[in-house]
Amino acid sequence: MLTAEENELLARIGPGTRMGALQRRYWHVVCGVEEMAVRWTKRIRLLGEDLVLYKDRSGGYGLLAEACPHRRASLAYGIPTADGIRCPYHGWQFDRSGRCTEQPNEPADSTLRQAQGRLFKDKVRTAGYPVEELGGVLFAYLGPEPVPLLPRLDGFITDGPAIRMYGQTLVPCNWLQIMENSLDPVHAEWLHGHLAEFVEEQRGGARFSHSRKHLKIAFAEFEYGIYKRRLLKGASEDSDDWRVGHPVFFPNILAVGSGGGELWKMNAYQIRIPKDDTHTLHVWYDVFIPPPGVAVPQHLLDTVTVYDIPAVDASGEFILDLLDAQDVMAWTTQGPIAEREHEHLGTTDAGIIAFRTMLRRELAKVEAGEDPIGVIRDPARNERITYAVEKNKVHFADGFESYAARVHNRHYPHVAELAAVFAANAKPIAAAYGD
Repeated sequence: MLTAEENELLARIGPGTRMGALQRRYWHVVCGVEEMAVRWTKRIRLLGEDLVLYKDRSGGYGLLAEACPHRRASLAYGIPTADGIRCPYHGWQFDRSGRCTEQPNEPADSTLRQAQGRLFKDKVRTAGYPVEELGGVLFAYLGPEPVPLLPRLDGFITDGPAIRMYGQTLVPCNWLQIMENSLDPVHAEWLHGHLAEFVEEQRGGARFSHSRKHLKIAFAEFEYGIYKRRLLKGASEDSDDWRVGHPVFFPNILAVGSGGGELWKMNAYQIRIPKDDTHTLHVWYDVFIPPPGVAVPQHLLDTVTVYDIPAVDASGEFILDLLDAQDVMAWTTQGPIAEREHEHLGTTDAGIIAFRTMLRRELAKVEAGEDPIGVIRDPARNERITYAVEKNKVHFADGFESYAARVHNRHYPHVAELAAVFAANAKPIAAAYGD
């Protein structure tokens, strides 16, 4: 159990907060590249800051504070230039670093505005942050220099053809209760198993592999975060779920396994982006590597499709036959910021305790002037970050089509074509597990 003060420390991520300082040492997802295909600017709220992502006329991207430092008009309506953006109000131009490069109606050599030999425009700056693209996704870094390398995780880069997709939803709660869910394996047995079966009772009943009982869980640190493993009823200790498991990349990414065995590969990331203390953008970035020789429609390979994933229906009720909406229900019903001073942790919460311990430790490292875990500065370590993950995940034992119909992928606009590529190669897994 945390005290109210400890809870505030771990949860709050806005400017000037201690946990916000830790979060700012990492690159964060801003949006999918496809979202900028037909627009020049997009409002972004990230780590409690109101920002504007813009595309300049050279095709590069910048991220600036939304309010122009002149008269506070919004740069979301700005005019892109070759290497920056102009405020729509008076035309002041800013480059990607936030430096004012031109004030069209100010005297070019004004002595009235000079200070210590600097022209007026040279005194004006706004917040400007680096933006990089990787795998059809735009990332930004809001922290101090020197800027670390953007981690080149497996799947964001691939050796051959890949179907990539970017699903998203806005979750009205703090980032930490979402991340703690990723260190809680047992919740899958109940939230995605027994609750899902209860919902299906009203439709004639169904059983799901998620409801298999957890016999053991385990956690271990690695160089980028924490691995979690589970042993489920009906599986041996040689099963991938127990022998391998899957990782949580500190501080805000979960990578899960797949059901294709050696026939096909999947990188599935759940990325939690703190917009502010009580809102989190949740992104599902999925990468499917097709089996050799399987024909894939070209349009699936050409674009990283961005799509929205609803968690509630038209009446505001959670869509409980959708696995991911089950998660959103559990996260948001804890409140905007979970009151951890009132919780009672049990033995199955060992992963949550380990994650909170890591948060405190890495915060102390930052405050001591050190890099926290997972920050990369050596290009040789960043050519491609590969990691072990289960390839015969028990939760795919119901078959690819069944799994895709119950998770966020069902809202992917091309899910039928996706299933046609992969379904036949996932069904044999069911034979590997008993009851």
